[in-house]
Amino acid sequence: MKACAGDWVEVLSKEDILRTLDKDGRLEGLPFMPQMFRYCGHRFRIYKSAYKTCDTVSGQYAGRRLQDGFHLSLRCDGQAYGGCQAGCLIFWKSAWLKPVDGPGKVQYVPKPVQSPSEEARSPPRCTESDVLGATKRRGSDGEARYCCQATELLNYTTPLSLWDVRQYVDSYRSGNTTLPEIARGFLYLFYYYGTLAFSDRWGGPARWLYNRIQALTGGVPFPRLRGAIPLGQPTPRRDLGLRPGDLVRVRSYGEILATLDVGLSNRGLRFDAELVPFCGKVFRVKACVERFVDEQTGQLRRMKTPAVILEGVSCKALYHGKRMFCPRSIHLWWREIWLERASIDACPRASLSSIQAGARATADKAASNAGGVAIAEQVLKNGSLTDDTFMYLGESSCSQTVSR
Repeated sequence: MKACAGDWVEVLSKEDILRTLDKDGRLEGLPFMPQMFRYCGHRFRIYKSAYKTCDTVSGQYAGRRLQDGFHLSLRCDGQAYGGCQAGCLIFWKSAWLKPVDGPGKVQYVPKPVQSPSEEARSPPRCTESDVLGATKRRGSDGEARYCCQATELLNYTTPLSLWDVRQYVDSYRSGNTTLPEIARGFLYLFYYYGTLAFSDRWGGPARWLYNRIQALTGGVPFPRLRGAIPLGQPTPRRDLGLRPGDLVRVRSYGEILATLDVGLSNRGLRFDAELVPFCGKVFRVKACVERFVDEQTGQLRRMKTPAVILEGVSCKALYHGKRMFCPRSIHLWWREIWLERASIDACPRASLSSIQAGARATADKAASNAGGVAIAEQVLKNGSLTDDTFMYLGESSCSQTVSR
């Protein structure tokens, strides 16, 4: 199926999808997860073409190629995976979708009945129970190991070289990325390596010049400065008691660096370069993460210090050459010490407009999904989604390492 970002598709029926799966509930190694069944028969806009993704399993965070993959702004709810709260964007194969003209009502079309001889020749079909059973297995230690699209990523993707020019052509042709965005990405990479800005010893002048230019133009500061705390020393913690829907301001980049060790980590959570563009801006809390499935081991892990996910804040893959323009949009995780409570009255005009713009963008996405008009109206009225509407939409973590 040839489709681009913004095109309408319809998820096939449960029966049709089951015919594409093996007994482990997979198609070409990609698991079809139990929560995906709820979207069967519904229509959605393609969020992005998933022609590539990033390796979050091996720890290399390099690019990986995926054939015939798409994202529909639908995220995993974690219910089949021990209540994992990572909210990963779901992968869809083109074999599970069909192109349609728009969000009109789905019409039922009776399918021809196979003759007994045809049914006898049909290969064994996967069942819904098989799909559910494939989500978990027991490790050698007797503990549960979860299997999902994130943990199995290396089984349905292939290595993708940084120098493979086709991926950047695909990024533009699929509608994922505009030419100005691609140009800005490469301009940063050329500056980063061409001026030795990455070097602790020789890159000081280049980093200073970069920040000077960005300050004059209102751009993002150099996103790879070092933290202030020596390795081995404890990093500070602050508990704000945040809840979904709370309004927060991300602290300035300089204030956050003061909470990080030289490895850019606070209590085991790394402050990635992709977080820097959001410093100083105001957002609503989307979720507080206390447990997640470790993509390397499949174990359900609990965080000693909970992390925070903010509405509309996800990885854009702008500052990593190995996974440049990755469309996976992994949620970025924040420590509460990197945030401060905010109120609408105290928000600068620019920050307030960004919140409203984020709400409107969420409304537009809601309207693009089946039955999304009423949800869009609610988003524009309240500025955020309720838990119920989040479950309906599914919603549309980067190289942030997390300790237990």
